[in-house]
Amino acid sequence: MSVRILRFTVTERAAHWLTAAAFGVMLVSGTMVPHHWSVASVPFDVHVGAAIVLVSGLATLLLSPSRRTLRRTARDLTTVEDGDREWLRGAPVRALRGGPAPPAGRFNAGQKVNFVLVSLGLAGLYATGLALVLFGRGPQGPLHHLAAIAMVGLVTAHVYMGVLNPGTRHALRGMTLGDVDGEWAAHHHPRWAGDSRRD
Repeated sequence: MSVRILRFTVTERAAHWLTAAAFGVMLVSGTMVPHHWSVASVPFDVHVGAAIVLVSGLATLLLSPSRRTLRRTARDLTTVEDGDREWLRGAPVRALRGGPAPPAGRFNAGQKVNFVLVSLGLAGLYATGLALVLFGRGPQGPLHHLAAIAMVGLVTAHVYMGVLNPGTRHALRGMTLGDVDGEWAAHHHPRWAGDSRRD
């Protein structure tokens, strides 16, 4: 029987699923907001409400006793490590022909790029959304739509890798139950798996 390794804590999973749920609600409600919206529009209220829930929920987690876990994860996702550039350079070839990826730590370079792009996408959505609420329609409207389309693309790729792709879908257990199969971790994240087994 394979050893299981803790990959994500309850706090990390809460942050992930809060973001996923709030973004899902914002996406669906955003498609129903009428062109001439007002605060009396239910889809608009739901859209803005989900945005507020996401920010306040993440702020609460960042102020919780386990906030160090989220800081560590953010640091892991934004730190360039040995092998990250090699991982990115080889990604197009691996996508076409397959083959092994360079050894990765807790997160590979693709996951790091996805995190940065999603963070920038959310920041763009909030900035343009706030401008829409404060100043009404203008250039921020098309920018808000473009940011939403970009986010849909990123989230679709993320869901594919986490749920459908045979090589990586085992990671979904880490984001649902917290742990992953040790052999899978040793294959996909050998630097991190080795450190985890020594802890």
